[in-house]
Amino acid sequence: MPTINPLGVQLYTLRDVPTDERPTVFKALADAGYGAVEPFNNKAESPQRLRAELDAAGLVVSSIHNRPAEDFDGAVATARSLGTDTIIVPSGDRRMWSDEAGVRQFARDMGEVAARLADEGIRLGYHNHEFEFADLGGRCALEVFADALPPEVVLEVDTYWAAVGGQDVPALLQRLGDRVRFLHLKDGPATDTAAPMTAVGAGVLPFADIVAACPSAEWHLVELDRCATDVLRAVLDSAEWLIGQGLARRADEAA
Repeated sequence: MPTINPLGVQLYTLRDVPTDERPTVFKALADAGYGAVEPFNNKAESPQRLRAELDAAGLVVSSIHNRPAEDFDGAVATARSLGTDTIIVPSGDRRMWSDEAGVRQFARDMGEVAARLADEGIRLGYHNHEFEFADLGGRCALEVFADALPPEVVLEVDTYWAAVGGQDVPALLQRLGDRVRFLHLKDGPATDTAAPMTAVGAGVLPFADIVAACPSAEWHLVELDRCATDVLRAVLDSAEWLIGQGLARRADEAA
């Protein structure tokens, strides 16, 4: 049986929500069964205000997207203000991923930042797009990268972008193993980077197999980079479908 995780939302999905409407939207997320959000690196955001709004809605912060190599102290302060112990680097230079030496150097650089963060009680992770799946001698670049990382660095696999990158996503997750601690769930045609996304369950990704292939995931995070329909409705429909299919549980239910 797959591990049935609570759900979160990557807040990039809801980036166009006006600030004064966020409390109402956060309550709608909690009412739908979501338990967490994953903020992205918006330097104009007040983490203290965001944390207060999330607390009022009963939502926690699973992790944040940030780049501690660029502003280490700022990233640590933001993580602490939001109450999370995990910082996820949202991407690396797309030009690097077709060069094995570059991939391995990036892994070493990530390891150095991870060691500094560990001293602060924070772990580091990496989130993929579609360009990390270049073939490097018969293995995809993301796997070469994962093998070169120190074991304390985790992965957040964006399942949709992995599919766009040509991967059999359940097989990829099985190969990566328990290094994967977060999954991004999004859906759509998975044909190219420009196609609009859909609510989870309305596209082509095999989510039952994906969830079963990754028992190490701590959070399943819905993210829609763009959507052909109303994005909040798609986020709420995603929760309803995942919970209805037995692939997630409401955050307000006991594990």
